[in-house]
Amino acid sequence: MMKNLIVVIITVVFLNSCKNDKNSNSKEEHGRHDTTIEKTQTPKKKVLSPHTSAMTMVGDAHVHIDYSSPGVRKRVVFGGLLAYNEVWQAGAHMATWLETNKDLLIDGKTLPAGKYGFFVIPSKDEWTVIFNSNWDQHGKDEYDSKDDILRFKVSPVISDEVTEHLVYKVLRKGENNGEISMSWEKISIQFPFNVE
Repeated sequence: MMKNLIVVIITVVFLNSCKNDKNSNSKEEHGRHDTTIEKTQTPKKKVLSPHTSAMTMVGDAHVHIDYSSPGVRKRVVFGGLLAYNEVWQAGAHMATWLETNKDLLIDGKTLPAGKYGFFVIPSKDEWTVIFNSNWDQHGKDEYDSKDDILRFKVSPVISDEVTEHLVYKVLRKGENNGEISMSWEKISIQFPFNVE
């Protein structure tokens, strides 16, 4: 009987010892697993051309510009990355668009309430600004001048300082008038508008 009791005690001690070793190994493996996960996780990649917008109210008009903002990143942009005298979607990725809920008077012409692709043709001395009815397109892939609603010319302003990321501003200048500006690299353009 005593021998049986000793065998039972030894068996119980042995089984508990094995169970503890198994739990200990499981925790060690789990710990190593966590470490492996942390090492294999990659940091989020910085977005090179973040999506953003500019908007304001001028009188009863809500004017909204939606665009992706590329960076200069030590490049020559105008006359380099972007060739002179060629249509540009005035942003990165999808074409930049402008939406207004009221008719706007720009350069003596009416831009009817609606949503428009915003394009430019940069050159050294004079830029062409374009509002095009095809606002939903990748870059300028589907740009067609027959869809232009409004075109006019502006003179670029050259700065000594670099604007690293493309930025648009829609500013209220008076009760029913405002200004739209675009700046990138050392160039900016701007033009006034009135709410009709």
